[in-house]
Amino acid sequence: MSHDKRPTSPHLTIYKPQITSVLSISHRISGVALYAGTALLVWWLWTLAYSPDGYEKFTQCVTSTLGQLALGGWTLAFFYHLGNGIRHLFWDMGKGFAIPQVEKSGMAVIAFAVLMTAVVWNSILGMGQ
Repeated sequence: MSHDKRPTSPHLTIYKPQITSVLSISHRISGVALYAGTALLVWWLWTLAYSPDGYEKFTQCVTSTLGQLALGGWTLAFFYHLGNGIRHLFWDMGKGFAIPQVEKSGMAVIAFAVLMTAVVWNSILGMGQ
């Protein structure tokens, strides 16, 4: 029995990206980033409690350019995941399902994440001055 003439199921190469799909995938990615960033938090706490030499290495790592980029990305992931989680709570209450509302709330989540990341990092960088 030949299955050559059967249609294929739609997939990512068929669909064009929409804000809903991009935000859904981004929410999952931000969750993974937060999970990975938790390892950094555990490293910090462990070195703080048990290893002055390890703490010095940790400080060198996170104050490097790559470390700062990683912390900035982790901060952005945190605020994005937080904002999108709140958005999902409204959806759980049955609110905000109309396409225009979904698009507006999605853009609001992105704006919230970028704005709060900027506020936090402006505060952090401003403390050293």
